Amino acid sequence: MKTIAIIPARGNSKRLPNKNIKLLGGKPLLAHSILYAQQFDFIDGVYVSTDSQAIKAVALNYGAKVIDRPMYLSGDLEPTVTALQHVLESIENTVEAVVLLQATNPLRPTQLLQDAFTIFNQVKADSLFTVSQNHLKFGTIKNEQFIPYNYKPGQRSQDLEPLYYENGLLYITKASCILNDEIITKNAYPLVIDHPFAKVDIDTQDDFDYAEYLYNKHIK
Repeated sequence: MKTIAIIPARGNSKRLPNKNIKLLGGKPLLAHSILYAQQFDFIDGVYVSTDSQAIKAVALNYGAKVIDRPMYLSGDLEPTVTALQHVLESIENTVEAVVLLQATNPLRPTQLLQDAFTIFNQVKADSLFTVSQNHLKFGTIKNEQFIPYNYKPGQRSQDLEPLYYENGLLYITKASCILNDEIITKNAYPLVIDHPFAKVDIDTQDDFDYAEYLYNKHIK
């Protein structure tokens, strides 16, 4: 199976300017995902999709291949799948599976991708993505009243029915599904991850500060 990693990284982040090249532990944010993918011999190529010359320079410096993303695929409302499709359509080699790594999730358990790829091949699903269990009590507010969603008032947190959230650490999808506008397919395998890194998704300075704290605690 020919498998590539794709890291989408736009240049016009608004809430945290230049976040994809902001230094975390002395390396640009983007570089953490590039270096992570390069560890695994089943990854046949690491591609960065970007509309930014500054991000392109960083990606090339860390050994990734760069696909220049056109402006019409770089808007705020553009879905991630179109960037992946553009990469697949821009390279000559036939690709069977794509590993999507988001630059905004720079911290991952060392063996996570190897374990995920093994499971992906074993279960023979069209896609796999990582999830984590929610331990919070959620509800909605209607007519200024709080209506519990996943619990009954007075119920202990440890007795909640398990709910899970998509944590964004990684995705593996057959290329044919991506070309059909799917990253998470109907038969996607949810790989449960219980790790502090699963709580990192950088969009603001506070998110970045938390990632820096975890980096210094668990990696540095």
